[in-house]
Formats: sequence, structure tokens, C-alpha cells
Amino acid sequence: MEEIKTSSRFRRICVFCGSSSGRKLSYQEAAVELGKELVHVEKRIDLVYGGGSIGLMGLVSQAVHHGGRHVLGVIPRTLMLSEVTGETIGELRTVSDMHQRKAEMARQADAFIALPGGSSECGRILQLLVVFHG
Repeated sequence: MEEIKTSSRFRRICVFCGSSSGRKLSYQEAAVELGKELVHVEKRIDLVYGGGSIGLMGLVSQAVHHGGRHVLGVIPRTLMLSEVTGETIGELRTVSDMHQRKAEMARQADAFIALPGGSSECGRILQLLVVFHG
């Protein structure tokens, strides 16, 4: 069997996005499009994300999962009831708090992408910049 070569140097990308669907339909469409792009045969990238099954998080994770790639969700125990509904997709790791969530997501990912999700997404990206350049 011939091995498929990937054009991406990244194996796992962390996507920061909200547990809401956003104010615009275009946000939802972008989340699905991003998920499909990650699993494209030439890229074959796995997903690390916030672990929620609703909103933009749910859309990205479903697209990656349906594309046959590994999905790793990282979620604090306190958010399990509000952000995870029904079936979870892929692997779900629970952590004790938001700080551990960010640290675990950063440990597991090779690169980061932020989708709309309010000011908290900007804060997460800035915090990562401080960690990696500090």
C-alpha cells in the first residue's frame, strides 16, 4: 500500500473557537470549511480543540471527525454539562480548570488557529504568544 505524503508540516492544529454558533451564518460555514480543509487528503491534520460538542467547536470537530482524522477535545470538568451535549466526538480529556485546558491544548498542538468566539479567543492567542516568546 502506497503511503500518502502530506504537504503540511503540522500534524495537530489547535482551533480556538466558541461554544456558541456565532452571530453570523458565515462563522458556522467557516468552522465547517476549516474542519474539511484540515482533513484534506494532502494535509491530513488532526484537531485539538476545547472539547465542546455545541457551537463552532462542535462544527469544527464534527467536520474533522467525519473526515477520518483524530479529534482531541480538552475541557474543564466544570464545563462538561454546559458545553457537551449528547455524544462526544473523538477523544475527550477532562482537566481541572481553564489554565490546565490551555496548557494541555498548547502541549498537544503544533500550530493554532482562532475562529470568532468573543474576547476570550483573543486572550487565549495573546497568552500563547507570551508563553512561546516570553
